[in-house]
Amino acid sequence: MAITTLRDVVVLDCPDAGKLADFYARMLGGKVEGEGEWVEVTFESGALSGRTLAFQEAPGHVPPEWPSAEHSQQFHLDLYVPREEMDAAGREVLELGAELLRGDEDGSDFRVYRDPAGHPFCLCAG
Repeated sequence: MAITTLRDVVVLDCPDAGKLADFYARMLGGKVEGEGEWVEVTFESGALSGRTLAFQEAPGHVPPEWPSAEHSQQFHLDLYVPREEMDAAGREVLELGAELLRGDEDGSDFRVYRDPAGHPFCLCAG
């Protein structure tokens, strides 16, 4: 028997909850709700409908490093983009403030980025 339930909420620690929420809302097409130490991005339609991505202000936040054994990422988001839109999506996330960590020059189907708070995420062809 289950002790608890897992809801459709993912929470990321960060130094500025509002700033990071805005980044993900613009990238994923969500709506920013709240302000201060806890800010959420909600989705009313599409594949993310009913899910929430939340951001919690964490004083002294130390961003993960990728790749690194000493400061491992522990968690990352895989975000899917149609293969023919990968280049355009990559340019757009860079314009929003992401940083490219690993391209797909080796023929892989994904690219690794860092969000403005340092969390790694992947744009995956799919």
